[in-house]
Amino acid sequence: MSETFVQKDQPEGVPPLELTGERTLPDVPEENYWFRRHLVVYEWIARRVSGLDVADLACGEGYGSEVLGRTARSVVGVDANPEAFAHASARYSSARVSFERSLVEAFDGPCDAIVFLQTIEHIEDPGSLLAGFAAAAPVSYVSTPNLLTLAPAGAEKSDNPWHLREYRADEFAELLAPHFSSVEVFGVFHAGRLAWHDRALSVGWDRVHAALGMTRAFYDWFTPSIGSSDFRVRKGDLDRALDFVAVCRA
Repeated sequence: MSETFVQKDQPEGVPPLELTGERTLPDVPEENYWFRRHLVVYEWIARRVSGLDVADLACGEGYGSEVLGRTARSVVGVDANPEAFAHASARYSSARVSFERSLVEAFDGPCDAIVFLQTIEHIEDPGSLLAGFAAAAPVSYVSTPNLLTLAPAGAEKSDNPWHLREYRADEFAELLAPHFSSVEVFGVFHAGRLAWHDRALSVGWDRVHAALGMTRAFYDWFTPSIGSSDFRVRKGDLDRALDFVAVCRA
């Protein structure tokens, strides 16, 4: 990355994390679009795991484990990165949320639900991992970006160096199907102000803000203003989805 971004305004005793591109972070205004795009999925899942014991695998900074802990009976966030583990433990540990430093491949449950978001594209042997999920929990929530909207047209992968493979909707479903009795795939889409922004782009907004010399000023305001309500998780039209979210039942 050309600039270095570090989390702002962390609570006392919580080490801030640097944005590397491997995972998204809250409290970085320039990263807010990606953070909210991931947050809406955690909020969507939190409504479905009320009262359950949940494992949030590859939990990263820990914000998602905290969101799940608002409704779940218990949450364990698992991540192998030492800086992320230290940060998450210091910031989000509570009576219902705890953290373990471990490889996700080592997790064997049992629990009521596994949450594994935006990470399957990083895994060398996803089939073995998914088989382990099915053995460890009755339901797993797995998300991944849509190749068709992340990568340039016709490319087999985006330029994200952390991703080993990116999936189309049918490829993602085919990856999951052998390991679960049922798989239901939803998409993440723009809503609210982001939907309006998409419409503005379709009629030439890019040319207007560039001609007026206000590109930086506009996006310095617009990007931090985005909320999770500016995304929606729904079925249908998956080729146009930003990300896929699969509900996988063992």
